[in-house]
Amino acid sequence: MISNGDLVTRKSYQHDVIFRVKEKSSSIVQLMGEHIRLEADAPLEDVEEVTGAEYHRRKSRVEEQEAYSYRLFRQDYRLLREQREADAGSGYGTEEETSYFQIPPRILHIDGDPLFLKKCIALYEQLGLQVHGQYLHEKEMPHQVLPLIEKVHPEIVVLTGHDSYSKAKGPVRELESYRHSKYFVEAVRNIRRSYPNFDQLVVFAGACQSHFESIIRAGANFASSPSRVNIHAIDPVYVAARVAYTSFKDHINIWEVIRNTISGQDGLGGIETKGLLRIGIPYTKNQEEI
Repeated sequence: MISNGDLVTRKSYQHDVIFRVKEKSSSIVQLMGEHIRLEADAPLEDVEEVTGAEYHRRKSRVEEQEAYSYRLFRQDYRLLREQREADAGSGYGTEEETSYFQIPPRILHIDGDPLFLKKCIALYEQLGLQVHGQYLHEKEMPHQVLPLIEKVHPEIVVLTGHDSYSKAKGPVRELESYRHSKYFVEAVRNIRRSYPNFDQLVVFAGACQSHFESIIRAGANFASSPSRVNIHAIDPVYVAARVAYTSFKDHINIWEVIRNTISGQDGLGGIETKGLLRIGIPYTKNQEEI
């Protein structure tokens, strides 16, 4: 017997994605992706409970992907740091004399899934970034995003959660064919009315299968999902981290941002954007960096 909180797959989709049952009625279950930002409904007879062995097998594969993405980011971070050290040495004195600190931007991460939010916050902290996390249902994001920005004063805003495209609702090009894309679009528009400068407040928005073109047109710097594919739970973190650790003097190479993610260019895209990191001197013992 399927119950709320159970881990299941869909028979009609060849058991491709593991979901957690969010809510069950007499004939329909509402599903939330366990590792990806996908929300779906399914007939009760279409879902099948996942065995413990199968769940751990798939979880191990996901953890391997996450570890690979983290290694890629750390490699890029080292390259960025070497460049900053070279710039500091040439601009402020000899290498022996140079001692600098860095100030990454503040991040506001608003998530429609409290479990994914917790996972993302842990990764931000692992990457040494200052983040304020807030759980909000996607429908609330357009109304709550500006008060949160005014409270936190971030330089990067991440709006994510769950989404999906439904062929039954209409064609791919229609925004109404998507579960939550319209809320991401409206939230981004509200941000840009008050914060129009794309390089002073950088915005990522979207989730699995989201209407990428509409979110970008609304004013996001980065969004999902160009090919309407599923995106991994932590992909938005790597986008934000790359912006956070790129100097404000440099433009971000969009491909280098995307290649750190699990979803790749089918799942994520964006526009030319400057970094937000600033360095200063001198470094003192009271200052900590990653």
